[in-house]
Amino acid sequence: MQKPAVTLMVKAARAAGNVLLRHMHRLDALNVVEKDRQDYASEVDEEAEKVVIRELRRAHPDYGFLGEESGAAAGTGRDQRFTWVIDPLDGTSNYLRGFPHFCVSIGLVENGEPIHGVIFDPLRNDLFTASKGSGAQLNGKRIRVADRKDLTGTVVVTGFPPRERSRASAQLKTLDNLLLDAEDIRRTGSAALDLAYVASGRADAYFEAGVKPWDIAAGVLMVREAGGKVCDFQGRSTGPMDVRGVDPRPLVAANLKVCELLQKRIVETGYAAAFK
Repeated sequence: MQKPAVTLMVKAARAAGNVLLRHMHRLDALNVVEKDRQDYASEVDEEAEKVVIRELRRAHPDYGFLGEESGAAAGTGRDQRFTWVIDPLDGTSNYLRGFPHFCVSIGLVENGEPIHGVIFDPLRNDLFTASKGSGAQLNGKRIRVADRKDLTGTVVVTGFPPRERSRASAQLKTLDNLLLDAEDIRRTGSAALDLAYVASGRADAYFEAGVKPWDIAAGVLMVREAGGKVCDFQGRSTGPMDVRGVDPRPLVAANLKVCELLQKRIVETGYAAAFK
């Protein structure tokens, strides 16, 4: 049975997805701003986030918000435990180029820990949902992380965010080493979908630096509820995913065994040392 919070989040995610689809025929006419070096946002990101916030705030005006576009906003109630964490368009660069791989990501966190998550791919109509203690689903069917015992034959997903280019050489050394064992490396351009794909077994593992709460709040819960593990490059738990944890962070996700092996490989190749 889907939790009431998830039902609400699904409604908001589908509404935002409709915004994304409605503007796809006019990409050349969109107003695009460069928030940071090679980090872009468009009027579509802003409009989709407003739609999500409107739907969620109508039901829970007492909850806080943390959005990629609008930043942080406190709730109206005394209890500040709950925060909606929103990425209205994860994969903006893909979207602006007409590359068909992007999504809406919404997480509900309690004291920094995700308790509900929704990731919606409007092009494929793929709806990933998860609730703490209740498992993860893709279009209503239970999903599990891939059952692999080691890195041999794995498909590993990563990313190269602009804010991490100074450490790209260290990352490339890790990728060079991983390709001795892995079947292939993927770089899709959407951290939220990367994590959803690990949760559903479409990919075996994921690692990336420079991600923020709105990129990962829903996806981290998906992986955990699908039987996987998430940690940082040192093997530690990832930090809070509310206003206390807005700084970029490194992340590793896979099933328990592969996650441990991948995290150790990141240490052994020297990439983890770049974050000390």
